[in-house]
Amino acid sequence: MLSDAIDQLPLFEGVNLAQRSLLRQIFIPCDFYPNTPIFEQGDPAEHLYIVVSGEVIVEYKPDDGPPITVARVQPCGVVGWSAALGSRAYTSRAECSVYTQLLRVRGSDLRKMCLDNPEIGAIILDRLATVIAQRLSNTHEQVLNLLEMGLRNGQPTVGENNGKYG
Repeated sequence: MLSDAIDQLPLFEGVNLAQRSLLRQIFIPCDFYPNTPIFEQGDPAEHLYIVVSGEVIVEYKPDDGPPITVARVQPCGVVGWSAALGSRAYTSRAECSVYTQLLRVRGSDLRKMCLDNPEIGAIILDRLATVIAQRLSNTHEQVLNLLEMGLRNGQPTVGENNGKYG
């Protein structure tokens, strides 16, 4: 059963049985089919998702360019962390590339549980912080790669176009 994933996900390692019972009350299993969006950039940030199986592609669409794939989230990964942070809207778009099983939790429910249960809150928040830091690092690397590709392909840089781009 998908809810048994709580017992196997590294995000919940070290959480005791009573705490896992609390987690099962707020995490809801959900399935998505290939090419199905989970949320769009700008949608209200309501849920955090943990990938149990499958893959989620996260894209960011800047105002002045095409969408950029910033992550391919595999099992044990997290998407929609804007909801956990209490942000109003998702900053990226998430779509399943294959049949994907997720655990979903409302951000407000997760924050309340962490406040009501500081021990489990410390574990979850520490692990989420690690995931978020890794994602931001990967995004930084991808933007650098895109910039380098543009330079190699002869795209103008700020110094070459009198500041017209960038």
